[in-house]
Amino acid sequence: MKQRLVILGGGESGVGTAVLGKKKGFEVFVSDFGKIKNKYKQVLINNEIEWEDEGHSDEKILLADLIMKSPGIPDTAPIIKKLLKKGVKVISEIEFASKYTKATIVGITGSNGKTTTASLTYEILKNGALNVALGGNIGKSFAEQVSEERYENFVLELSSFQLDGIEIFAPHIAVLTNLSPDHLDRYEYKYENYIASKFRIVMNQTSQDYFIYDADDEEIQQWLSKNPIKSRPLPFSTKRELTQGAFKKNNEIILKINNKEFNMPIATIGIQGEHNVKNAMAASTVATLLRIRKQTIRESLEGFQGVEHRLEKVLKINNVMYINDSKATNVNATFYALDSMENPTVWIVGGVDKGNDYSELLPLVNEKVKAIICLGVNNEKLINAFGNIVDTIVEADSMAKAVETAYKLAERNNTVLLSPACASFDLFENYEDRGRQFKESVRNL
Repeated sequence: MKQRLVILGGGESGVGTAVLGKKKGFEVFVSDFGKIKNKYKQVLINNEIEWEDEGHSDEKILLADLIMKSPGIPDTAPIIKKLLKKGVKVISEIEFASKYTKATIVGITGSNGKTTTASLTYEILKNGALNVALGGNIGKSFAEQVSEERYENFVLELSSFQLDGIEIFAPHIAVLTNLSPDHLDRYEYKYENYIASKFRIVMNQTSQDYFIYDADDEEIQQWLSKNPIKSRPLPFSTKRELTQGAFKKNNEIILKINNKEFNMPIATIGIQGEHNVKNAMAASTVATLLRIRKQTIRESLEGFQGVEHRLEKVLKINNVMYINDSKATNVNATFYALDSMENPTVWIVGGVDKGNDYSELLPLVNEKVKAIICLGVNNEKLINAFGNIVDTIVEADSMAKAVETAYKLAERNNTVLLSPACASFDLFENYEDRGRQFKESVRNL
C-alpha cells in the first residue's frame, strides 16, 4: 500500500514537496485554500499529481498518512486541528525533504539578517567551487532541489514556521543571526514561544555539528545558559574578543577556529553597517568550517552587493535617494535601516502589524525622520506611536500614492526610505511584490 501524502498549500514549498513525494513513491494530493498560480498548476499537471484549489475537501485530506503544510498555515487552522485530533503527523517541507538527501546542510535562521547571511554564505561556497544550492525560505524549494539529486551541499534560510514543523531535521552547521520579537501573532503573543521555535534549529544536532550565533544578543545568551546544547558553539561578536569564533578588532574581522586564523579589514566588505559585519562573520565561519580558502572568502565578501529589498538603493532623483527596504518586516529590521540613514528621511512604513512595539524606534525617528507616510489598512497604532514627534504624518492606500507623496515631501539631500516594519499581506502578495511596486513607482516619477 502506498502511503498517502497530503500537501496543504500549492506554492513553492508545497509543489516542490509534491514532486519529491511522487518520486519517492507516495500517493500525493495537493490542496490549497486559495488559488494555485498557473506556473505551479502546470508542474502538478506535468507530474500527474492530483490537486484542488479555492477550498479544502476534508474527506480527501483526512485520509492522509502524512501532512506537509505550507509555513503560512497556522496550527490553529480548523483543518490542522482536525488532523492533529485524528493523530495524523503534520510536518514542514524541510523535515520531509531532509530525509531524502545525504548532502551537508547549513541551516540559517534569525529574526533579521538571515536572507543576507544565507545569500552571502551561498555565494562564498559557490565561489569556492562547492556543489551547493540555496533554498528554504528563499529561491527554489528545498524539496524540489532534493528531488533533482544534484547537490552535495545546501544553504537553507529557515523561518520559525519551517522549524516548527521539524522532528528529526538536523543541519550540520546551524546559524542563529539574532533574536527580536517577530510573528508574535503566531506564538500567542509570547516572545519566549517564538525564541523556543528559533532554537529548534539545534535540537537534533550532535557533538559532530556546529552552532554559530551572535554572542552580543542577550536573549540568545540567556537561552543558552539555561538550555545545554550538544553541538559545538562558535560565537561571533563586535563587542569583545573571543578565544573561538569571530570578533572585531582594530576595524578587522578576526576569525579563530581550531587553531586556524583568518582576518579581513571591515572597510573592504561590499555591504556596510554593523549588522552586515555580523552577517559577514557568520558566513565566513561557515565557509571556514567547510574548508573554503581564505582568499576566496575575502574576494566574495568584497564583491557581494547585498540582496534585493534589503536597504537597496533604487534611484537618485533631484538629489533625493530612494531606498527599498521592503524586507524589513519587523521593528528590529527597521531599526537597522533608520540607524543607517545619514540624511533627513521621509519614511514609508506600515502593513499588517504582528503585535509590534514601536517604542525602540522613537529616538531614531526623533533624530532622523522628517515625515512619515503610513501604508497599511490600519495605521492607528503608527499614528499614536509617532504623532507627537513627527510633524508630518500622512496615509496612503497604494504604493504609487505613497511614492508620489514622498516625492512632494522630500527636499534636496533627503532620503526616501521604504522600511515597513510590518508584514505585507494587506495590500501586496508578499514583501517582494511590495518592493518591486516601490521600485516601479520610483522609476515612474
